[in-house]
Amino acid sequence: MSSGALSSLVDPAIMFFLVGVFAGAVRSNLEIPPQIAKFLSLYLLVALGFKGGQSLGDTGLDAEGLKVVGIALVLAALIPVLSFLVLRSRVEAFDAAAIAATYGSVSAVTFIAATNFVAGQGEPAGGYTTVALVFMESPAIVMAVLLASWVRSRQNADATALVADSAGVASSGVATGASAGIAAASGSDPDPPSPGPATVVESHATGETALAREALSDGRAPIDASGAEPLSVKAVLHEAFTDGAHLLLIGSLVVGFVVGDKGGEAMAPFTTGIFKGMLAFFLLEMGLLVTRQLRELRDVGPFLIGFGLLMPLCSASIALILGGIARLSVGDLTVLTVLAASASYIVVPAVIRYAIPEARPSRYFTMALAVTFPFNIVVGIPLYYAAAGFVAG
Repeated sequence: MSSGALSSLVDPAIMFFLVGVFAGAVRSNLEIPPQIAKFLSLYLLVALGFKGGQSLGDTGLDAEGLKVVGIALVLAALIPVLSFLVLRSRVEAFDAAAIAATYGSVSAVTFIAATNFVAGQGEPAGGYTTVALVFMESPAIVMAVLLASWVRSRQNADATALVADSAGVASSGVATGASAGIAAASGSDPDPPSPGPATVVESHATGETALAREALSDGRAPIDASGAEPLSVKAVLHEAFTDGAHLLLIGSLVVGFVVGDKGGEAMAPFTTGIFKGMLAFFLLEMGLLVTRQLRELRDVGPFLIGFGLLMPLCSASIALILGGIARLSVGDLTVLTVLAASASYIVVPAVIRYAIPEARPSRYFTMALAVTFPFNIVVGIPLYYAAAGFVAG
């Protein structure tokens, strides 16, 4: 790893993140008021979108930008499917779909840290990487909802087969009852009767009650036995595209693109002058939040913790291969790799909680925030930068 990459460990923003982690670990009473934390996140989105729009206005969506956005769309479709295939054999299908959405989407905070890092290394990324961020935000959610719908259809088919089998058992019970009557009339000793429909229904209801109890005990929403469906794909698309943070990022991107250099100069003290300090303050809050979320790791387990560490490396490798083939610059390739390796812990969990209520937030949210986010912030970004330099060089 280069000396420039190693210097990221003493970057003020990263150091404040580690301060937050330490303060949380020793159970300090340090805290950032929720409204201030919310303001910081909104500020970063405005500054990020505006500067990205400014850069995009200066360079336009040239051939390099089209390659970055095109690869981003490929990654947004590919990573959720790969994640689901890996997870499906080890965790429940709905959890697998939710985690796949989380890891197929992106973390805006990790992206901001990466763009700040490559700029500090003299390899700034183009404004079109912000467009890539916007485009990668939602496809993973749609893919996950489609996967969850497929799982539900399989379960419904299995349930239909179970009912058909139960009906067959009930018919057999009626026939057995008739045979028993004949046998009693003849004085012979019949075989014990098979369970009738009432017995089957009672057993099935007891099983569903047990499943619902188990779901409530481990934090999942119970499956609605009344037949009501979770959010439709249309509703999910609406939630994904109208999310406040998403809209603010897009709006800031458009404003930065439209106002030109004169507007950029007027906004510079806000979007550039105080940006580094605001990022450091926000990462301090993130460090505190990560430590609090670490207590939920008991519900994640070793396999999923390993997934939270290895899947980013796998996704980053795919991005590096595609970006290397496209001959992207070091800055663009690093940021694209960071996007592929990151996991959403804000937008996607908020939507998935309603779109896939059967999944456990204590898994997909905790993995993204307490495992993958700190790994990427402290180790991943400099590692991806070094790898991008090797590939692009």
